[in-house]
Formats: sequence, structure tokens, C-alpha cells
Amino acid sequence: MTTPTIGVLALQGDVREHLTALATADALARPVRRPEELDELDGLVIPGGESTTMSKLAVVFGMLEPLRAFVRSGRPVYGTCAGMIMLADKLLDGRADQETLGGIDMIVRRNAFGRQNESFEAAVEVAGIGGGPVEGVFIRAPWVESTGAAAEVLASYDGHTVAVRQGNVLATSFHPELTGDHRVHAYFVGMVRGA
Repeated sequence: MTTPTIGVLALQGDVREHLTALATADALARPVRRPEELDELDGLVIPGGESTTMSKLAVVFGMLEPLRAFVRSGRPVYGTCAGMIMLADKLLDGRADQETLGGIDMIVRRNAFGRQNESFEAAVEVAGIGGGPVEGVFIRAPWVESTGAAAEVLASYDGHTVAVRQGNVLATSFHPELTGDHRVHAYFVGMVRGA
């Protein structure tokens, strides 16, 4: 595979920033809003945003089950912040009716690092990413409370897991797409090429 086609779920969230980061990492990036568009993809990014809104819109637009099927298909998926919440098998502090896609055997706590005004940036060492720490932008960010045996912890911050990989599914609590450092996206593009 020379140039993989990677979609960014474009129901809500920071879609444009992911499209830019993926293009910089030598992928053909495109927004995805309809189930049939998933068939054309080698990989998928679920962006940050508001996880309850994203969950509701996925139901309204008929995307929830096709997205679950995409995750189960083994094609690589990467979720940032709200995307991490969407990829969790279990969720804490979510709405009672909030849906997730699953994909990583982890329990994620919504807004664990605090409210909007408590957002921050921090250097995070991520296993598999060379060149020193990644600058992570944490905006109402979740953290991982616990992981199952199949999930690999790639990074922690302040004693909390903030990056996880299980097979072809990757998730971070933070937003690397907002920093101009596209090493995490390059890592994901490498996952897509390897799949």
C-alpha cells in the first residue's frame, strides 16, 4: 500500500485538524459522514469533540452499527479524546443512554482531567513514538481507569493511562492534531500500512 485512504468521522469535533495531520503523514485523508463511505477506507480516525453529541449523531445518521462493524473488521481505528471514549468497551460518568463503539478492553472516565477551564498541555512519552515526548493537549480529557489483558498501555500522565493500543485500535486522551507535531498520526498511518 503506497498511500492509504484514511477517513475522519465528520459528525462533530476537530475534523479539519486531523485531515491536515493525516495528509502531512502521507495519507489520503477524507471526511466521512455516511455509512457507505466507510467501505472506501483503509483506516479511520474518530476525532475529539463532545462524546455524548457524537454518540447521538452516530445514531441519528445511521452510523453507529456501521462504525461498530468497521472496528470489528480489523481495519485500524484511532480515537482522540472523545474518540477514546467512543472506542471504550465501558464508560464511567457518561449519560445513561450514551453509546460506545467498543474495540479496546478498557474502562474510560469522561472529563477525568477536569472541566474546560482546567484544560492544559503536557509533554507525554508515548511508547513506539521516537524523537522525545509528544506535546499533548488535554481538553476536558478522559483517562483510562483500567485495561484488560489484551490492551497495551502506551503512555501515562500524572499516574493515569492516556494512550492505549489493542491490536489495530489506538486511542489517546489528548489531541496531538492540535500541536503541529504529527508523529502520532504517522504512527497510525504506519499501523494502517501494516494492516
